[in-house]
Amino acid sequence: MSTSLSRVQLRVRGYHLDGYGHVNNARYLEFMEEGRWDFFDQHPEMINELHQAGRAFVVVNLNIDYLAAARHGDDLEIMTGIIDVGERSGRCHHRIVRKDGTLVAQADLTFVLLDVHANKAAAIAGEVREALTRLTLSKEAFVA
Repeated sequence: MSTSLSRVQLRVRGYHLDGYGHVNNARYLEFMEEGRWDFFDQHPEMINELHQAGRAFVVVNLNIDYLAAARHGDDLEIMTGIIDVGERSGRCHHRIVRKDGTLVAQADLTFVLLDVHANKAAAIAGEVREALTRLTLSKEAFVA
């Protein structure tokens, strides 16, 4: 397993459910955010690099494929990793898999680095770019 791949275990609780008895679509956003927080918890140097450079990680686009329902009591694994770093944006990939191996949802998230002083997107360059690039992995790492 790559150390660049975050893995969070989560049990579906009653408050995650909608009136149909399965996880509400908006909850998947929270599950994926939990994965991103865990990713940065595992790489505190990345947060330090961003803060020192006056940058913040900002989500600008999220495309989710919902593939199977998750229900009360299901044990899920949320996998998160960076799959691409460009000049001005990058992409994270998320996979949510039920304990039985069923792929429940997957998403590609586009992010930019906000220059917190200028309040606008900044180029991904220098030490921050090097740090992000070191953590980049392929989508195949999510199924290995």
